[in-house]
Amino acid sequence: MTPEEHRAKALRIEHSLARLTDADYEAIVEGAMLAGTHWFNILLHRTKLFPETRDAMHAEFLTVGERRRVAAKAADALAALDSIEALRTLQVRGDMPGGEQAARTARECLARLRNAAGR
Repeated sequence: MTPEEHRAKALRIEHSLARLTDADYEAIVEGAMLAGTHWFNILLHRTKLFPETRDAMHAEFLTVGERRRVAAKAADALAALDSIEALRTLQVRGDMPGGEQAARTARECLARLRNAAGR
């Protein structure tokens, strides 16, 4: 997928997220993961870490070598995506308290990914 295609999808998802409140934390966390992955892929393509013919689906699925290369060029973006993924485990798949704070954290991480991609 091209950076332009990723951007269009990320912005469309973020437009939907803007309609939600923190009480909708499962949807916010899940949407942040979807949009954040698109921003992350833009970053991977722009830095030539991944060609446009290959996209990362989740940061946790990167090989050890890939994670090291990404961390060297985009440590904050990798950490932001990892944080959203961790929130999914607790708040979307699990039943941990603190959902509204998780929503706020997911939105903050999403903003970090958007900024790293150079919106």
